Amino acid sequence: MANPNLVNASVLKGHTVIRQLDTTTTTGIVTCPSSTVYKINSIYAVNIDGSANVDVTIKFFDADTGGSGTSYDIASTVVVPADATLTVIAKDAPIYLEEGDKILAGASANSDANIVVSWDEIS
Repeated sequence: MANPNLVNASVLKGHTVIRQLDTTTTTGIVTCPSSTVYKINSIYAVNIDGSANVDVTIKFFDADTGGSGTSYDIASTVVVPADATLTVIAKDAPIYLEEGDKILAGASANSDANIVVSWDEIS
C-alpha cells in the first residue's frame, strides 16, 4: 500500500459527508483510495428522532491486517439521546485512514441517526 509523504503532499483537500444510518453496522461511510491518506478530523453521530434514544456503532476497517482486513469499534452501541449529537472524534484527536481503510457505521433503528464525517485528503 502506497502511503504519501505528508510533508511533501501535492494535494490537500477538505471533505465532509453526511449519511443517514440504518441497522447495518457494516455500511461504508468513507473509504480511502490508493496513494492517499485521509486525516479524519471529526465524526459526529446525530439522533434525528425527536422522542427516542438511538444506539450507534462506528467502526474502523483496517485493510492492512492480514489481507482480509479487520473492523475495530470506535464507538460500540453508544446511546445518543433524542435530538442530541455525540462527538466521536474531534479535531484535537484525529485518526488516519490509509489505502483501503474505511469508516463503517450503523444504528439501532433505521432512519433515526445521521453520521457526519469531516476529513482532509492528502496525496
